[in-house]
Amino acid sequence: MYNIKNKKLSEWIDCWKKILQPECVYLCNGSHEEYTSLCEKLVACGTFRKLNENIRPNSYVANSDPKDVARVEECTFICCKDCINAGPTNNWYDPEDMRKKLISHYNGAMKGRTMYIIPFSMGPIGSSMSHVGVQITDSAYVVVNMRIMTRMGSAVLDILEEVTNENKEWIPCVHSVGAPLLDSALDVPWPCNNENKYIVHFPESREIWSFGSGYGGNALLGKKCFALRIASVIGRDNGWLAEHMLILKLTNPEKRVKYIAAAFPSACGKTNLAMMVPSISGWTVETIGDDICWMKFGEDGKLYAINPESGFFGVATGTGWNTNANAMRTLHSNCIFTNTATTAEGDVWWEGMTDTIPEYLIDWQKKNKIPNMNCDNKNKTYSPAAHPNSRFTVPVSQCPCIAPEWDDPNGVPISAIIFGGRRTTTVPLVVESFDWDHGVFLGSVMASETTAAADGAVGKLRFDPMAMLPFCGYNMADYFHHWLQMGHQTVIDNNTNNTMLPKIFSVNWFRRNESGAFVWPGFSENIRVLKWIFDRVDDKLPLTRKTPIGYLPCIDDIDTSLLNVSKNDIQSILNVDTDKWREYIDEIKIFYSKFQDRIPIKLHKILHDLEESISISII
Repeated sequence: MYNIKNKKLSEWIDCWKKILQPECVYLCNGSHEEYTSLCEKLVACGTFRKLNENIRPNSYVANSDPKDVARVEECTFICCKDCINAGPTNNWYDPEDMRKKLISHYNGAMKGRTMYIIPFSMGPIGSSMSHVGVQITDSAYVVVNMRIMTRMGSAVLDILEEVTNENKEWIPCVHSVGAPLLDSALDVPWPCNNENKYIVHFPESREIWSFGSGYGGNALLGKKCFALRIASVIGRDNGWLAEHMLILKLTNPEKRVKYIAAAFPSACGKTNLAMMVPSISGWTVETIGDDICWMKFGEDGKLYAINPESGFFGVATGTGWNTNANAMRTLHSNCIFTNTATTAEGDVWWEGMTDTIPEYLIDWQKKNKIPNMNCDNKNKTYSPAAHPNSRFTVPVSQCPCIAPEWDDPNGVPISAIIFGGRRTTTVPLVVESFDWDHGVFLGSVMASETTAAADGAVGKLRFDPMAMLPFCGYNMADYFHHWLQMGHQTVIDNNTNNTMLPKIFSVNWFRRNESGAFVWPGFSENIRVLKWIFDRVDDKLPLTRKTPIGYLPCIDDIDTSLLNVSKNDIQSILNVDTDKWREYIDEIKIFYSKFQDRIPIKLHKILHDLEESISISII
């Protein structure tokens, strides 16, 4: 039984109970005892396997259905009245038609199952920076992951139950795996519905409906669905930003501190940057968040940011002691792993975790594997022991480089915003924008080259503005306009006569030389670029290189002490190749044309000025 004083919430739950027809209803309180009990239940039904307590205490591994392994963008919809408001980069569906379609799937979808009610807060509970949701689900796997990823439980319900907060906005989230247990049918370890998957957002009514998948962002509705797609709409309507960005705290040897937000598409080293171990003595990097950033203006005119999540839901494959030691240290205990391999000792393993492959493994599909049997000698293919999208869920508080203020309800003041894609040519190592509007332009044309045939032709340019292409809950052209409008909501600093807005930069760690090797070493050496950005925020270094694409550092502005990269190589990634930029401008025009006349005039003007400057430049 459950007892909820908030009338609107209680009626909503009762309505869905009638539709979903669960065997019972359970209101989650978020306690450790509840978490432990649900994990034991998941072990008993075969969803979880408990890892060796002596190696990785209080940790579990789950293996999904092989057809339910990642976010399904083709099944993700924005349902608003007018198609144009969803824009050309989203899948649109008429909201009333979608409601009818999904209600037919939801009808009786929880028969034989428990309907869990999860009250959760994105951000510190009670903070003016935070927002609250309530998720209904029939998956205990979702409940235990949501407990790690959000502030979940009775304390959130208390906020909604206060009389004065009867009309407080909360985001209703409905999720079902779509696998009712009929006629006493036996359950399976990973229930899902592979024939019908829908991840649906109703931005106008602020609702999220998900059906058929039990995996990741399809089912943990506080993550991409709420924290980005719906929150981006709330931010647009209320003058703030919900972004797919890391937040880091950077401290120089003089103990001066800057907070930096940075947007990178997948496979561009976002988590590695958030948890960097700097190569330069005296500098420290601490983590505020690795994936999502909400930014709102403070009374002083500065943008303040919070990480609305309380856990990391990171890609395991490729994470290792050489690439991200702090992430590996974070995973010492209290973890949930999904679709990793397991070892004979009862621990987890994935490609990239260690230099050597364990002698014996059980792969992510629960098949016994000896490493040298993974290779098909005839076709020269390798069958990974862990799924390429294998994941870990772990509390943020366990990260050894977590900043003490990571959950400050007031947020942290952002001094710089970085946009970065994966480009083998064209985009220099680092560029500072001319101003806020130009910075928005740089973010709007952010792109990466595809790295695998599965993504299309290798090297093909894929635009991913602000790393938000899959996550913006409305027309991206309107999103660009909102970013531009944010630049007019600040105040002037009386001491410097500058705005209080963060400076905006573009970075590219992935330039290659003629032989195809990376020029910049990346990882811990990226502190050298952050150092230049830090000093530029403080105006310590003069802007001596104004180019058509922005301000670039001189070669001596980048600290290259003890760096095993030649001066010529550094110079090559700090130059502007005008021929490459002419090609890039043509591709930008094609991308912008998708939005027809919706792209802000200001961005067209900046593009026009760039084209004119490039046409007459010899750099």
